[in-house]
Amino acid sequence: MKFSEVDEQTWPELMPFYDTCLIPYTGLTGLETPWETTAALERLRDFMDLAEIPFKGRLITYPAIQYGKTDDIQLLNEVCHNVKSIGFKYVIVMTADMDLSEEQVTESTLVLSQHRLEGIEGVSLPALISSRISEMWQQESRVEL
Repeated sequence: MKFSEVDEQTWPELMPFYDTCLIPYTGLTGLETPWETTAALERLRDFMDLAEIPFKGRLITYPAIQYGKTDDIQLLNEVCHNVKSIGFKYVIVMTADMDLSEEQVTESTLVLSQHRLEGIEGVSLPALISSRISEMWQQESRVEL
């Protein structure tokens, strides 16, 4: 579900079901040509589909953080912290072109970097995304017990 599909009246009843926020990160620098920018956005969209489609009904996708240079990781951490503070239990950062990890985005619950995941042999990318998100939910549930 996109953030723009949620309104003030329905949010209180939806909130218990939508506990996970997805924050797309493009990592553009402004040096990209228009066609390079389009290609980057399309790669991110296609990568996000691997989480948004199978987990529709549990994820809310927030607007992408498009540009960043030196302060982009700090901004990602701040946004992750902020969405947790308004009630999201889990925050997933997804990026198609940047090499990110949970060690960098410590305020996130999970970082899915296409570059890192494509380096894992023997498992398809959709299966990896699905298993990482499912594992995140299961691990967090065990911590609460």
